[in-house]
Amino acid sequence: MDIPHDISPARPVLIAGPTATGKSALALAIARAQGGVIVNADALQVYANWHILSARPDPKDTAQIPHRLYGHVGARQAYSVGHWLREIAGLLQSGDRLIVTGGTGLYFTALTQGLADIPATPPRIRQEADRRLREDGIDALLDALDADTHARIDTRNPMRVQRAWEVQQTTGRGLAAWQDMTPAPLLPLAACQPLLVEADTEWLNARIARRFDRMLEAGALDEVRANLADWDPARPSSRAIGASELAGYLRGETTLDQAREGATIATRQFAKRQRTWFRARMQSWRRIAAADV
Repeated sequence: MDIPHDISPARPVLIAGPTATGKSALALAIARAQGGVIVNADALQVYANWHILSARPDPKDTAQIPHRLYGHVGARQAYSVGHWLREIAGLLQSGDRLIVTGGTGLYFTALTQGLADIPATPPRIRQEADRRLREDGIDALLDALDADTHARIDTRNPMRVQRAWEVQQTTGRGLAAWQDMTPAPLLPLAACQPLLVEADTEWLNARIARRFDRMLEAGALDEVRANLADWDPARPSSRAIGASELAGYLRGETTLDQAREGATIATRQFAKRQRTWFRARMQSWRRIAAADV
């Protein structure tokens, strides 16, 4: 794979983009050509219990190039953008040239714009948030948010809405107010080479369908089956796209074709949300067409 000719081997690289756009392949090509350590910036690829459905890099790739922050978090373990930022801070201090790649936009903004030091959510508040979201839906949490926070967050993303509600309940202060007290970033955009991989909707939808078929061939059903005994839909580690649909098939609630179609649609919807988020918040990033990756 060709890489942009003007990428400097002396500076870190950030590669963001929607799911299935070839970000990992681009990171691998840059690392092979110029050296570096590939660092995960995907909130689901951190979990040990999802390898296939989270599209973690293949073992043959991780054996060739150092990869960090992949599959190192247990399914029951709490993990947030704050945890990730503290871990990548240690990697930055190592002196290695980092190639950070993934689809979780919040990780990239925390890295390049800073992250407020918000107190941890107590278990009782987390449990109450889980209950309200499960029983009353996302609007029950949205209605309790302050106006500034409501205007800033992705109101269609249950995880982001729940996080904002938990912060407000825990601290008595809205998430937006905490964000306004954000410290200096660990890695400002000016100090690195930020690349945003973009894709045409039709091209990406076809690629998503093909990739999910490959996941099924690679053993995605067995992976979900291994997680069924400890399944908790509210747990962040259970939110791998396609997991709930395949779990429904394994429980006899749907056919495999229906599960496949549901997972493909869910992935397309997720990619659409990612594109919207990136376009709104990464306007200064260099664009690269996914078809060229």
